[in-house]
Amino acid sequence: MNTLSPTRVRLALLALALGGFGIGSTEFVASGLLPQIAADLFPTMASVDHAQAIAQAGWMITAYAAGVVVGAPTIAVFAARMPRRGLLVALVAAFILGSIASALAPNFPTLVIARFVAALPHGAYFGIASLVAGSLMGPGKQGRGISIVLAGLTIANVIGVPAITFLGQQAGWRAAYVAVAVVFAFALVAILVAVPSSPGDPGATVKRELGGFRRGEVWLALLTGVVGFGGLFAVQSYIAPMTTQLTMLPAVIVPVVLVVFGVGMTIGNWLGGPLADRHAVRAIVLSFIGSAASFVVLIAVASTPVGLFVGIFLMAVASSVLAVAIQTRLLEVARESQTLAAAVNHSGLNLGNSLGAVLGGLVIAGGYGYASTAWVGLLLCIPGLGLALLGALITRRAAERASLNQNEPAGAS
Repeated sequence: MNTLSPTRVRLALLALALGGFGIGSTEFVASGLLPQIAADLFPTMASVDHAQAIAQAGWMITAYAAGVVVGAPTIAVFAARMPRRGLLVALVAAFILGSIASALAPNFPTLVIARFVAALPHGAYFGIASLVAGSLMGPGKQGRGISIVLAGLTIANVIGVPAITFLGQQAGWRAAYVAVAVVFAFALVAILVAVPSSPGDPGATVKRELGGFRRGEVWLALLTGVVGFGGLFAVQSYIAPMTTQLTMLPAVIVPVVLVVFGVGMTIGNWLGGPLADRHAVRAIVLSFIGSAASFVVLIAVASTPVGLFVGIFLMAVASSVLAVAIQTRLLEVARESQTLAAAVNHSGLNLGNSLGAVLGGLVIAGGYGYASTAWVGLLLCIPGLGLALLGALITRRAAERASLNQNEPAGAS
């Protein structure tokens, strides 16, 4: 890939980011359309207890996250040796089918199954695309390559999610998933045209890829992402009812809130690449500090429009930095299990998605109000920060032992 012209490299990166744009759209659009989905699929419940119907509809977000958790490591392990461009095309084709199935779902159980199936390629796509982008960018720019692929997801939250949410509000939530399928169709063509052929890892085996799980730092990095994104999605999953029921803004403002969230994610992604390249763990710590600040703002003043917008913006910046930093950290500590590490990060982040949606739904259904979701996020910052620091301590001690062994005189006992 190092013989490609700069223009070809940029086009290839843009094609990879377009796939990320589609994934961001399909993952986050449900949050803005939960009221419409709940009213359509739970009409009786919604007329009696709106909050309960919203919490029930939130299970479709959990189902998507569960699909990512299952699909990412499974596909990554068994497909590591496949040519990467062909694998990306197959994954995007699967997204198209899953989006169409979601749009055609006749009832809520079917929709839950469709969202689970649609999510299976999610982590593998980001993992393989990150490896391809890192190769295109060259040595020492892995974090920047990851941030470019994730830029598609963050820009989706600025443009795609608000626009598709508005479409869903006007034409019905099913139209939103048809629009997502169209985005993926464009991404499939772009990848075929612009991304160069790229071989898989010929030395990859299931045993070698799974070997990464023998290292404690890998598990700690994954758990850090789970906890960090659990806090994010405890709030983000319920942005729509928070906007209309807590801040008392009209439903047409929900897309505006999503734009603010997307702008924050884009800025965080832009910051996250260089920060992670310099020091991944430090970037993770900074992201948790920023997340805690955002949750405090939401707890204190989310009932006001300014408080809602500021809190959501800060939360998005911090979470986007965390996503890039965790991905970079995993590639550092996984060593030869690169394909699995690149993909399994999204299992961890979406396990956090699932955890957050469930915890947020529980406190809402328990009658604590929509602001209580920010308390969930704030409390999860504590174990998240602790896990990150523990992982860094293990890495530091391992490096010290390696240095001592290297400096030990030959023959010393």
